[in-house]
Amino acid sequence: MATIKLGYAPTRRSIFSAPDALKYRGLTADRLRELGIEFVDIDDINDEGLLYDDKDVKKIAAKFKAEGVDGLFLPHCNFGTEYVCARLAKELDVPVLLWGPLDERPEEDGVRLRDTQCGLFATGKVLRRFQVPFTYMTNCRLNDPVFERGLRDFLAVCNVVKTFRNIRILQISTRPFDFWTTMCNEGELLEKFNIQLSPIPMTELTEEMKAVKEEGKKLADMAAYINENMDVRIKENEVENVAALAVAMEQLVEKYGCQAAGIQCWNALQTEIGIMPCAANAILNEKGIPVVCETDIHGAVTALMVEAAGMGELRGFFADWTIRHPDIENGELLQHCGPWPISVAKEKPRLTYPLAFDHPGSLTAEAKHGDVTLCRFDGDNGEYSLLLGNAKGVDGPKGMGTYLWVEVDNIKRLEAKIVEGPYIHHCVGIHKDVVPVLYEACKYIGVTPDLYDPIEEDVKAYLRGE
Repeated sequence: MATIKLGYAPTRRSIFSAPDALKYRGLTADRLRELGIEFVDIDDINDEGLLYDDKDVKKIAAKFKAEGVDGLFLPHCNFGTEYVCARLAKELDVPVLLWGPLDERPEEDGVRLRDTQCGLFATGKVLRRFQVPFTYMTNCRLNDPVFERGLRDFLAVCNVVKTFRNIRILQISTRPFDFWTTMCNEGELLEKFNIQLSPIPMTELTEEMKAVKEEGKKLADMAAYINENMDVRIKENEVENVAALAVAMEQLVEKYGCQAAGIQCWNALQTEIGIMPCAANAILNEKGIPVVCETDIHGAVTALMVEAAGMGELRGFFADWTIRHPDIENGELLQHCGPWPISVAKEKPRLTYPLAFDHPGSLTAEAKHGDVTLCRFDGDNGEYSLLLGNAKGVDGPKGMGTYLWVEVDNIKRLEAKIVEGPYIHHCVGIHKDVVPVLYEACKYIGVTPDLYDPIEEDVKAYLRGE
């Protein structure tokens, strides 16, 4: 599971109760510790451990940067000082969580100690003036369920942003000639998003495989893993090639400092090594290193975002939208030749031949049913968006490769979204509802969220704590 570190900068304003601000600084920190959330405080910056003095902003920013915080948490322990919050947030350039504890009943004489809600209104406006995007967690009590839910969702948002801003993808060979859909603009991805590609030729992969076979130990361990976790229906020498390919790809991902890979899975590879790479892709996918087919760089970006939204707890699966369900009106078949992680399958996957090719090396297994998020990062003509929504696994005809029949709210609406673009026939799924997290993360990374069902108000209501 991913670990995210928050910069904890509780704030106050002088005209409201300083003792109450100190009280809530401590109570909030205690609650974070109780929830197991890692944070860096500012107790050593001033006597109060509170953000209110402009002279402290640079010192706090320097400390948070040195500690490598992934997000900034600004609890308003009384009204709060909006301009120092905004200056600190601008300096850090990380996701910002704005929140304050619910105000108590006014005292008998009408005195109010904190006016936290009013301060949140002020800080929200000033953050906008500074052009700092922020996440708002509703004004609530520390023990309200929405407090924990909002914090954990924000940690996931930080994880998506952190992942997205540091993407490096191993590109193994060119895209297949026939797949014009998977072309991408490498320069634009770097300029807009700092997404970096590490392209290598097919020969570098095959040479790495030779080195793996000569070394022997890692090859033997991987072959044993395959025989234990897959129902093997191919020859021993073909299993060896699958094992060597998996180890080689993992070593090249590490060599070039990448987090994911896209491979030209056909047809030059088959000439070189005689197998499909699907099962080897599945092995790396199971390790949390997404490897996508047909050199689909945007697909690899999607896979990294989806798994980050799930905090690394679950594996995603790279799929084709293929055909409508023959019996369910809004059903659709998600399928690919066999690259899905083993943990996604509801049965022991068979290591066999794929649907459309004559070479071995793919998995066949139906995926688990249940609720899933489906997602696709894509773009053209200089504009990028994130298609996202929900579906549920359903029964359907037997398939080949790795597959899952799903039902969506309106397949015609979804179909039109994909055809009209900027999307293609590829998506990434995960067995978790991460739609609100991905939707919220988009505001920090310069990507437009594009919900394929009209649920935007529902997503916003969830994020508000309703």
